[in-house]
Amino acid sequence: MAKINSNYRKLPKSYLFSEIAKRTEAFLEKNPKVEILKLGIGNTTEPLAPSVIDGLINGVKKLAKLDSYTGYGDEQGDSRLRQALSDWYKHSLPAGAGKKRGINLLADEIFISDGAKPDAANISSIFSPDSVVAITDPVYPVYLDSNVIAGKKIVYLSADEKNGFIPTLPKQKVDLIFLCFPNNPTGAVATKKQLKEFVDYATGNRAVIIFDAAYSEYIKDKNLPTSIYEIKGAKSCAIELQSFSKSAGFTGVRLGWTVVPKDLIVEGSQPGEINQFWHRRQTTMFNGASNIAQEGGLAILSAEGQKQTRKQVNYYMENAAIIKRGLKDMGLTVFGGENAPYLWVKCPEGLSSWEFFDKLLKKAHVVGTPGSGFGQMGEGYLRLSAFGHRENVRKAMISIKENLNL
Repeated sequence: MAKINSNYRKLPKSYLFSEIAKRTEAFLEKNPKVEILKLGIGNTTEPLAPSVIDGLINGVKKLAKLDSYTGYGDEQGDSRLRQALSDWYKHSLPAGAGKKRGINLLADEIFISDGAKPDAANISSIFSPDSVVAITDPVYPVYLDSNVIAGKKIVYLSADEKNGFIPTLPKQKVDLIFLCFPNNPTGAVATKKQLKEFVDYATGNRAVIIFDAAYSEYIKDKNLPTSIYEIKGAKSCAIELQSFSKSAGFTGVRLGWTVVPKDLIVEGSQPGEINQFWHRRQTTMFNGASNIAQEGGLAILSAEGQKQTRKQVNYYMENAAIIKRGLKDMGLTVFGGENAPYLWVKCPEGLSSWEFFDKLLKKAHVVGTPGSGFGQMGEGYLRLSAFGHRENVRKAMISIKENLNL
């Protein structure tokens, strides 16, 4: 007799953003003439950069000609794109950071995918089912939910105001550590010193850091690391997840990558074996990212593409500045929004996360994301996103100021 995976019963009844959509739709049914201003889900809103559109169109045109048509692509992703990413890690200047990364990665240490989220959900599969997984709290749901579904033991690392939303090291031995910086949802960014502590812990305990750097292009402070591989020793203990979703507006196009260094070693493995395992997993269960999307990725990494997409990043960060300034002027406590597109807002005294969500929705017609949806430590906060049209961001701030009665 077939049996269900009962681990699904351990998950919340509905995915966080599905519940947000449900509540918003219910409110609109009763108030059909109301304009909803969405500052909740981290979905980009601005059109793709012209040079990126040209790259995507070029990818489509190639499929229309016999001599340039392609079916299945390279297993790990277009070799040109992987080499371009290798060069990007070594030479690229992050938006406003004024420095080169100087990271040396081989092209065959880079695996192209359809985004960081599925890779975050799947990466644990190449490690033992008995792995103990350290997850920060609050946390982006996919890290937690995917490991709960897999039946792995979870250890929580609290991130709160006292530690600047940078989690302290595990107090026990763990095998996998999921970190995200710039952080979703809190907007916090770890320093090199703080990341070095995690690298040293991982090295000493033969643990692996799964480092989500999907928002790295939003870091403007030149002293903050944009990749885990800026930390000495990280290649032997860390995997990095990355994406074009938030840096180039590819949330719907779907294109990302995962770096699995050949130097990465865990208990019982040989040099290069973890890299081979991920290659085996991907080629077994994934047929590769869209050829068209990968042409767009190449365009993003061109000189003009970098210039144009960084302009978009700056646009969203200007939104963040408008939101943060407006909320602070109203007397609210706000974190993030300076090197990340997310703002972590402390709820007014006496309100829970969902109560604050409902008040924003019903009084100001603004949608945020309840902090409790990111974990126990998220209770009492609300996440706002800078991904929106400038006009709507300004409208939202005016509406909050005029209608919330804080």
